[in-house]
Amino acid sequence: MADNEVIQATGRRKQASAQVRICAGKGKIYVNSQGFDDYFSTESLRGYITQPLMVTGTLEQFDIKVTVKGGGTMGQAGALRHGLARALVKSDESFKAVLKESGMLTRDSRVKERKKSGQPGARKRFQFSKR
Repeated sequence: MADNEVIQATGRRKQASAQVRICAGKGKIYVNSQGFDDYFSTESLRGYITQPLMVTGTLEQFDIKVTVKGGGTMGQAGALRHGLARALVKSDESFKAVLKESGMLTRDSRVKERKKSGQPGARKRFQFSKR
């Protein structure tokens, strides 16, 4: 990867999508022009997002800028993780085997099931009365 090269990838999860841009740097992460720690306040989410960097050993090699839209906090974290893994593979093809084995390149396609008419929710039914 060249010094000033920027690699871009998209990650998705539920209703969220993340545009991830990585370039050579010192390990700074910005999400929607905010600091990483400010945007994702819980330590568990931050650990979940940085998994692709930990697995590949590139935690302090790239500066990362992310634009996240839609969904909730967990969906956005999943989208960011997916996009980050895809961007790392674009930067170095040798990361593909490790990331695929740990399931970070697979898009989690589970979304909320729609509510059906005549029911209070997607699966729940109103109470049945025989008489």
